[in-house]
Amino acid sequence: MADTLPVESLSINAVIAHVDETKGSDETGNGSVEAPYQSAVKALQAHGDSVKIQVWKAAAAEGETSGYTVISGAALKKAVKKVGELEKKAKKVAEQAAELAAKEQAAAEERERVLEAAKAVVLKQDPSLPTATKIKIRNSVENRGKRVRVSGWVHRLRVQGKNMTFIILRDGTGYLQCVLTDTLCQTYDALTLTLESTVTIYGVINELPEGKTAPDHHELTVDYWEVIGKAPGGEEAISNKVNENSDPSVKYDLRHLVLREEKASGILKVRSQVMKSFREHFDHRGFVEVTPPAMVQTSVEGGSTLFELNYYNEKAYLTQSSQLYLETCLPSLGDVYCLAESFRAEKSHTRRHLSEYTHCEAEMAFISFDDLLDQLEEMVCDVIDRTLAHKPSADIVYKLNPGFVKPARPFLRMDYTDAIQYLKDNDIKKEDGTFYEVGEDIPEAPERAMTDKINRPIFLCRFPAEIKSFYMKRCPENPSLTESVDVLMPGVGEIVGGSMRISDLDELMAAYKREGLDPSPYYWFTDQRKYGTTEHGGFGLGVERYIAWLLNLHTVRDTCLYPRFTGRAFP
Repeated sequence: MADTLPVESLSINAVIAHVDETKGSDETGNGSVEAPYQSAVKALQAHGDSVKIQVWKAAAAEGETSGYTVISGAALKKAVKKVGELEKKAKKVAEQAAELAAKEQAAAEERERVLEAAKAVVLKQDPSLPTATKIKIRNSVENRGKRVRVSGWVHRLRVQGKNMTFIILRDGTGYLQCVLTDTLCQTYDALTLTLESTVTIYGVINELPEGKTAPDHHELTVDYWEVIGKAPGGEEAISNKVNENSDPSVKYDLRHLVLREEKASGILKVRSQVMKSFREHFDHRGFVEVTPPAMVQTSVEGGSTLFELNYYNEKAYLTQSSQLYLETCLPSLGDVYCLAESFRAEKSHTRRHLSEYTHCEAEMAFISFDDLLDQLEEMVCDVIDRTLAHKPSADIVYKLNPGFVKPARPFLRMDYTDAIQYLKDNDIKKEDGTFYEVGEDIPEAPERAMTDKINRPIFLCRFPAEIKSFYMKRCPENPSLTESVDVLMPGVGEIVGGSMRISDLDELMAAYKREGLDPSPYYWFTDQRKYGTTEHGGFGLGVERYIAWLLNLHTVRDTCLYPRFTGRAFP
């Protein structure tokens, strides 16, 4: 409250408001000495024209004293003028708000009237029209000029006046523009139609004239339609639940809705074709597909990344790799491959790591290390060729990655020791500023820096034995190295790891001992060297990394239906 004090030269019981432009506050002040206002304008607004305003004046020279003094006439006149301007502005804003509210009320009443009237509009099929043929959108081009029936989800919706509505229909096989005119877009369902509602639409598909655009360059002229299931609007509308600006965690929580977007569904369609292309590649070369177990009791890539589970009171794990099982198939099935899930309990949050991923693995008998590299190069390129030969997939690839160029062959073949020297020559160092030395693993960041700078696929070969898995064959010319390879791609890094496998029984037993592994649980793997051994090798490719490279995606998570990574096992 402002002080009410008898002050000399002021009327008895007049309201006094104190103003201190330096220490006062118009937000929290009340006009008292202890809590002054910051401006005279606020004092007038709070107490009216009759208020007596005292302003704090600091001493300007020696001998003067600081204190509150009556506001000057000029300052008071200026404050009164400002209050008047603010009141006029506030009045105008209030009038505009009232006018807007009245318009909105009138519009709402008019919409209710229109909606009520629309309930009386009932659509009926014209019995004189030909019977509609049920089709999928992917078959729409071949059904131009015919009366068809198409069902799907409302992907996009545009109302053009009272007599025309455009619907982009989606059924998972494609997109189709549908045009509703006159009565067709004046029903209650038409006026309340929302995105993601399911509908069945009847009509004739006609090619568009030059200059007009739509998916597949045609549109469906509608003669009848019906709603199957209406999606919510308002706050629950899909565009309010998730959109391109949503936080990534929200997008993962609502992945089931994100999948309806063109980019997300396009990625999964390319993924499907890539998987098909891998199978076609191997089938064309006489490989046999096998389905190894996902629950195992042995490790392949070390125990630190194993997902442990209780298997009927026995310790078991989710598989890290199916390689060992594929090797057991060579004597009976010949060259084999699998496309199966692998699991790694790596607490990594990088954009290229997953806890569950699709592993394309293959094993081949009676081959050399050069044979293995040739097979890898051919597979990478052949799968690209097969994927791009499928036009719908090629269209998506070049839409998401317009600059994609097929990798030139042959791939660059670089030994590990040469890579260490390359890092030194190009001043690529560790975080502590030192160089990488022979015998040290090359982490993701320098590996990618090298690959991106060279800007072509690299076969990084012959890693030291101490940084590779126990089953890898040593190089005959240098037993400290292994006949191993990582395939590195610009923009994503490693997508394939492979090697020749140890074929000698004694060498394998020594590897078990060196790694501190009990050979007993591996008896079935060891027997491959006992009952007719041979030189053999294989590899594992991360399908998600391959697709991320092909589509130039920021993260491998976008290539999964429902990605699994640290902290994410739902929905």
